[in-house]
Amino acid sequence: MQDLTDMLDAEPDHSSSAEGVDDTSARQRSARQPFVLGGGLVLDPRAWNRTNVVAFLLVFAFSMLPVRGLYRAPGSSMEEAFMIVFPRMLLDGKVPNVDFLHLYGPGSLHALAGWYTVFGETLESQRTFGLLQNLAIIIALYVLVRPWGRIASVAAGCVAALLVMTPIGLAALAWHGAVALALWSVVFAIRARITGSIRSWATSGLLAGLALAFRPDIIIAITIAVLAAGWVHRSVALKPFLVGSVVGLVPMWIHLAIAGPVATFEGIVIDPVVTLRPGRELPSPPSFSEIDGALQAIAEAVPPWYPLPAPAANHQLFFWFFAVIIVAIAVPVLAWRLRRRRPSAANDLLFIAGLFGLGILPQAMQRPDSTHLAWVSMVSWPLLIAVIAQLVRERRSEAGPSRRPALTGAAAVIALMLVVTPFYTFRYYALHTRVAVGDLPLPFLVERGDKKFWYGNPEVANSLIAMMPVLDELSDPGDTLIVGTADLSRTVYSDVSIYFLFPELEPGTYYVEMDPGLADAEGSGLAEDIAQADFLVLTNFWSGWLEPNTSTRRQSQEHNQAVRDNFCLVDTYEDNLLMLFERCEGGGGISGADIDGIYPVVPVPEELS
Repeated sequence: MQDLTDMLDAEPDHSSSAEGVDDTSARQRSARQPFVLGGGLVLDPRAWNRTNVVAFLLVFAFSMLPVRGLYRAPGSSMEEAFMIVFPRMLLDGKVPNVDFLHLYGPGSLHALAGWYTVFGETLESQRTFGLLQNLAIIIALYVLVRPWGRIASVAAGCVAALLVMTPIGLAALAWHGAVALALWSVVFAIRARITGSIRSWATSGLLAGLALAFRPDIIIAITIAVLAAGWVHRSVALKPFLVGSVVGLVPMWIHLAIAGPVATFEGIVIDPVVTLRPGRELPSPPSFSEIDGALQAIAEAVPPWYPLPAPAANHQLFFWFFAVIIVAIAVPVLAWRLRRRRPSAANDLLFIAGLFGLGILPQAMQRPDSTHLAWVSMVSWPLLIAVIAQLVRERRSEAGPSRRPALTGAAAVIALMLVVTPFYTFRYYALHTRVAVGDLPLPFLVERGDKKFWYGNPEVANSLIAMMPVLDELSDPGDTLIVGTADLSRTVYSDVSIYFLFPELEPGTYYVEMDPGLADAEGSGLAEDIAQADFLVLTNFWSGWLEPNTSTRRQSQEHNQAVRDNFCLVDTYEDNLLMLFERCEGGGGISGADIDGIYPVVPVPEELS
């Protein structure tokens, strides 16, 4: 270990930059200068000496160690599955916000549609795209912390890996794609303010536009970070940045032209921000006595093994919430004080990147479960290593080589994670690594032809395996299928993975993704979609869904009545865990809500009834 730390040596290659890089001519800047501070291109062979290669490979190896297990991990039956199904619908000529509900920007769907065209529409293909998004975030944070030496950057990359890989695995969700693009936009903006490069400003704008096309709600973080980076240089930066942004937003311009501004605004702004919020928001701060999020509570029902003493899972979420806020605010505030005391490009970098981390803080406030807390921590917490290293360096007046500042920063952040978030970082990293090396059995695989999906519950997998040949025999390609909750007056979740397993059947509803307050609302159009569909697959997988929000409230019964009036029950599976309905003349007079499943039905709280 001593030999390794000697090799990685915490001394920044930019010792001049910490003392005033802005005064150094670009022509005099060595290729070994950190890329973010104006050094040579990442692929420049002069920058890849032995220690740089070792440092990067350490981060890459740490990030990749659990990947084999993550490729075979249980998937999110709605969120991960719709990142496969929605791009296919797009390729089939369907329009988001017109033909199907989609709460985010069109950018990720366009990117995945192109990806599937080349590499195929499979779970592995989707997870490979997600892996590339995750690695882009990790490497961006490695690059941003690189000015504080190799030890600090390796530690930042590994901390980022723990926070990026664990909340959603390799699912190619739009948020990870947006954060990856936005972080690289920040990297190029910081580089551009040092080099004065028009090309770097344009690249920063292009990446920012693409990030907004993935997730428009990241606009606050991008705006404050880029303004901080470019305000002094606005006469040079503004035009190329705006031109790049306009080009990066091409997926949004296309979507606006096809879907129209009204449908786009309702689907991307009104539905997620206004309509959906009451049924998805969780208390802030999280409850100390219990876990609020339904999916989190399900995961903790049979928790993975963890050998070290730690607070209870609900206590960790409670403390993590406050730690997220404190760190997100502390990083830019401390960086501001550092740059006031000693102006330098390195301290400017910390301030700009810290503002981006602060700008994504609302993600943690709206629904503070482990996923959303990790989505904010994965930026600010790696940067905290550099902040602590810089504070220690200046306090000790260390201008020469020293490992102490970087080691102090790394140790402080890792200790924070061991105390506050061990279950949601180290435990899940260990779980997937053990699966990767064959130390744990695999989850439950459901396959149909070349389509497959991993589930974490054997009863769920068995019910699907039993139902699929029946639906195969009854259906013809082109028939319409609707997948939903057994009680369609509570559309708390949707098993979109079933649409993925039956690609020859057309999704028969706008609400492929089902959310409380949207699909189950009176007049939503779901009842009309049901009346015209050929088959229904309704599940009691989520009957026990209980969260302290309006998702417990039963909405319109018109959707259940549409099932009674138009469908007959074909069969039930695994004690009514899953039910298959076929369209029949006059209906069978029964809906999924009339059939009790093996999971308890959530009682309606008096205040919500």
